[in-house]
Amino acid sequence: MPKSRHLQADHIHAIGLKATVPRLKVLELFKDASRHHLSAEEIYRSLTSDGSEMSLATIYRVLIQFEQAGLLVRHHFESGKAVFELKQGEHHDHLICLVCGRVEEFCDDEIERLQHAVVEARGYRLHEHALALYGVCAAPECQARQDAVLPRRGGAPRGR
Repeated sequence: MPKSRHLQADHIHAIGLKATVPRLKVLELFKDASRHHLSAEEIYRSLTSDGSEMSLATIYRVLIQFEQAGLLVRHHFESGKAVFELKQGEHHDHLICLVCGRVEEFCDDEIERLQHAVVEARGYRLHEHALALYGVCAAPECQARQDAVLPRRGGAPRGR
């Protein structure tokens, strides 16, 4: 077993699961991916394009097991589909492009301070929070398509 796969097997054992081939492959994909937020369908396409034989149902089971074990975090952004990311312990917020679906992580101390001030001013005790900001990324193709894709305020998408 290659060293990286051995480390991943140790990681899977540490969260109380058996290191099966599907679990190893899914974890490896998250650790090696250039994108941090992956859907089950994206994982399926990536693994099958690499020649792995794994059903979409198996991928969903692995993702749910990893989420329940605290290894992954599930998000439901505007697209309606669930995406997962490795839980790495550091809080961050998200920017989501409404045209291409790109997700960018960020952390801003001022936003965090303001959120805590709002909670405190209203007498709440904060348990957790998530902030997702939706807009159009700077990619030229997204800027060009935004009028056709995004709805006008109070109406249907423009150009349709």
